[in-house]
Amino acid sequence: MATSPLVTDAAAEPRVKAVFDDIRATRGTDYVNNFWRALAADPATLERTWQEVKAVMGAEGALDPLTREILYVAVSATSGCSYCVHSHTAAARAKGMTDAQYGELLAVISLAAKTNRLAEALQVPVDEVFLR
Repeated sequence: MATSPLVTDAAAEPRVKAVFDDIRATRGTDYVNNFWRALAADPATLERTWQEVKAVMGAEGALDPLTREILYVAVSATSGCSYCVHSHTAAARAKGMTDAQYGELLAVISLAAKTNRLAEALQVPVDEVFLR
């Protein structure tokens, strides 16, 4: 159960409606997912977050859109955000992630989680050559 109401289009105030319309236009869909509907309980947070998502995930950059989504899945998995894992896995698949790539992604997430914990438990000092 959400901790804030999910704002429907019928209940959306003008600022929220503008963001919802931009989400639809930017993504080329009629669908606004529950994350945005929950954030809409606070229009300022909705606006700020949507602008940041567009700037980071949608702008041209050194990382291609699929790589960004794959990174988002990895961070979401390690952060324990089930919603974001599902949402960004769907987005990665929509951007072309194959089953083989997904399998490798899970292997990397699993390995990194294991070796991170081992390094932390052992308190391994960082090699001087890695520092700069």
